Amino acid sequence: MTTPAVPTAGRRVPEAVHRRRWAILGVLMLSLLIVVLDNSILNVAIKTISTPAPTGLGATQSELEWAINAYTLVFAGLLFTAGLLGDRLGRKKTLLSGLVVFGVGSALAAESGSPVQLIAFRAVMGLGAAFVMPATLAILMNVFERDEQPKAIGIWSGGVGIALALGPITGGVLLDHFWWGSVFLINVPVVIVAVALMVWLVPDSRDPSPGRVDAIGVLLSVVGLVLLVYGIIKGGQLADFTDPAVLATAGAGLAVLVVFVVFEKRSDHPSIDVTYFKSKVFSAAMVAIALVFFALMGVTFFSVFYTQSVRGYSPLQTGLLMLPLAAAQLVFAPRARLVVARFGNKVTTGGGLVLLAGMLAAFATLDADTPIWLLEVIFFLMGTGMAHVMTPTAVVVMQALPREKAGSASALSNTFRQVGGALGIAVLGSVLSTAYRNGIEGKLGLVPAGLRHTAGESIEATLGVAQQLGAPGRALVTPANDAFLHAMHVTALCGAGVALLGALVAILFLPGRPAPRQESEEKPELVPADH
Repeated sequence: MTTPAVPTAGRRVPEAVHRRRWAILGVLMLSLLIVVLDNSILNVAIKTISTPAPTGLGATQSELEWAINAYTLVFAGLLFTAGLLGDRLGRKKTLLSGLVVFGVGSALAAESGSPVQLIAFRAVMGLGAAFVMPATLAILMNVFERDEQPKAIGIWSGGVGIALALGPITGGVLLDHFWWGSVFLINVPVVIVAVALMVWLVPDSRDPSPGRVDAIGVLLSVVGLVLLVYGIIKGGQLADFTDPAVLATAGAGLAVLVVFVVFEKRSDHPSIDVTYFKSKVFSAAMVAIALVFFALMGVTFFSVFYTQSVRGYSPLQTGLLMLPLAAAQLVFAPRARLVVARFGNKVTTGGGLVLLAGMLAAFATLDADTPIWLLEVIFFLMGTGMAHVMTPTAVVVMQALPREKAGSASALSNTFRQVGGALGIAVLGSVLSTAYRNGIEGKLGLVPAGLRHTAGESIEATLGVAQQLGAPGRALVTPANDAFLHAMHVTALCGAGVALLGALVAILFLPGRPAPRQESEEKPELVPADH
């Protein structure tokens, strides 16, 4: 009877919870799946939603952008607050609440009768998702012991990659058989199953001594993040980050966040201890997370247009082409901890970012008739690189803060990820749009003057105008493809540069190979655990 007590004496996780930890991880990944999957599902549905009723909603380019950005804006703006509330009120409660709101928003979005309604209901979905994402990682940190956390986080990171690839596939299958709203309605049954399993399996946890509510800090963080992300999105839409409205909004957001940091440093009950950022390792991990998603989201944005508009693949085929990206993450993310144990964070994360940069640069070699297997190799190696960045950086961030602050740590990590992703879409999307317009403008002589500006917005806009013109418009197809390929090459090289910058940060500031003496230092800790 006393034998089992030995390994559990130093355990911080209750035995009943410890026994079902892997089942709990499965439920958390199901919750994470629908939040991440929903973003990538929408990418393949954009073309359908833009078509006139009854097939779609007849959404304009601007309305489509806001259907995506309304979700991102609310999601990124509330992530940090959601993490704090989870630490204070209970992560299980906030996760369940977030799932219910997300499910309701999904059902309403599926029945949208206009683009404006779709934008509003996407914002509701973003509100729910903000409470789901940080809670999953925070609960994970509280049901796994420290020595198993890297493995669990690796599996969690692999789940993100799976969701990114499953989204286009699921969206393609649904659009082939049902109406456009099915890409949102599919979330509802998944939410119902996730809520039922959550109530049954997942324990609640919270910060046992949260202290007073930092209302001013919470308000400053929300206002600052919303203004910053809105400015980033607006800059991408206008393809001009020097526009006065963009500079004013983003600048105001940065100013409010600076005030937030100053206030938190002086507060006796801060929402987040900003002194954690004094650690070069912690800060470098945050920067690496932001930069990898900056590069990734920009690539995901233009690769969909490459496969569908230039290569002529269907939404479902496009989703299937993304499978190597998911497969690589599924294989390598859980094993990245072994590479870290042998070579250290510096080599693992830096190497992953260098590989990602190389694959982004490889996009600059693709043209309209490149063998498709080459794209598959690029996607697989991209996923391999990402797996060796996401898992190590997540472990560094989550283990840097006390277990009681797991929600705050997860929220910080996800906030940097979302802001980095929003910047990637806005900045690289702006580069793509500007380069495309410069390449196509001289070829629009056949287009009526009133349509030329619209035709130059994107390859989809050009091909849409070409279709309206009938036979004369066919002459625009080749120039549109050529202009897009040039724009894609320029954008991919910019993304590669950002990934290399992340690699430099990782190599300079993340820890190297663990010293042998660290292993021996861990052994004495086992002695007091038996007392």
